Amino acid sequence: MAAEGVQIEESWKQLLYDQFDAAYFKELKAFLIEEKKKYIVYPPGQLIFNAFNKTPVDKVKVVIMGQDPYHGQGQAHGLCFSVPKGIQPPPSLVNIFKELQSDLGISPPPHGCLEKWADNGVLLLNATLTVRANQPRSHFNKGWEIFTNTAVERLAKVRKNLVFFLWGNDAKAKESLIDPSRHLVLKAAHPSPFSAYNGFFGCRHFSKANAYLINNGIEPVDWQIT
Repeated sequence: MAAEGVQIEESWKQLLYDQFDAAYFKELKAFLIEEKKKYIVYPPGQLIFNAFNKTPVDKVKVVIMGQDPYHGQGQAHGLCFSVPKGIQPPPSLVNIFKELQSDLGISPPPHGCLEKWADNGVLLLNATLTVRANQPRSHFNKGWEIFTNTAVERLAKVRKNLVFFLWGNDAKAKESLIDPSRHLVLKAAHPSPFSAYNGFFGCRHFSKANAYLINNGIEPVDWQIT
């Protein structure tokens, strides 16, 4: 899959130009072709790179790292933790909204679509960009992690004063890719109901991110969703 054959926003295509011809990416593409012959794969093909397409390199202010896409019908649309309007917000997203309300006093929105965040400079990136229906983590260790690691590492090198939200162990694994003297790295437990009470609730990452951005002369993120 050469770069010109990938539907990804131009600034990301330039930043990741060499990845699309790399051996691991060709193997990943072959794997996905075979998967789709046997199983339903989420998200739909045109939304796999949605996080990149919504938030170009020069627009990124905050990076939120997820694990892999939601595996239920109609949930995944290429933005971590987000679901399209009309789909019930999953428990992790409900907990994110609870923390947002606790931190900034923003009431939970009537839906779970985080596109407004993406349009406002929040890169909503999963470590793995596809998943087999009803089988979480089914596309781990197939090559996506190499791709997203490269994306995070290169973004952190070409930009400065970004904020990275690393929630849970999969996200924290990206920490070594980020120079803490150039960026703010905020770590917490995953917002899943299984771990949210172990340090996600009360982390106040939303207000900390905006304080950091303001201190560096950057317009803060509008976290309000309507």
